Amino acid sequence: QVQLVESGGGLVQAGGSLRLSCAASGSIVSINGMGWYRQAPGKQRELVAGITSGGRNYGDSVKGRFTISRDNAKNTVYLQMNSLKPEDTAVYYCNADIQYSWYRPALEYWGQGTQVTVSS
Repeated sequence: QVQLVESGGGLVQAGGSLRLSCAASGSIVSINGMGWYRQAPGKQRELVAGITSGGRNYGDSVKGRFTISRDNAKNTVYLQMNSLKPEDTAVYYCNADIQYSWYRPALEYWGQGTQVTVSS
């Protein structure tokens, strides 16, 4: 059983910073890509940032403000969010492609989501 557990969300004023963490646990053989998505009320879920062994990518709205990083030893991905804006308010979800068995392909897993609210 594989789980992704997020932490670090909360309420912050515009211009402030937050750091999200997402730790993968369980029977893990390897983790391929990891990333963060977000969903605001009435909107579709969108990619915030992703990280693989080949590099990082960011959604256009967060480039230059957010930074994704990863600690492979801890199976953890982080999202440092700076210069936050009210439009960053959303539920943030962790996502990862995880291989749990040598005999099975990697599967996609999602965290439960963490609320980020940015006040103006």
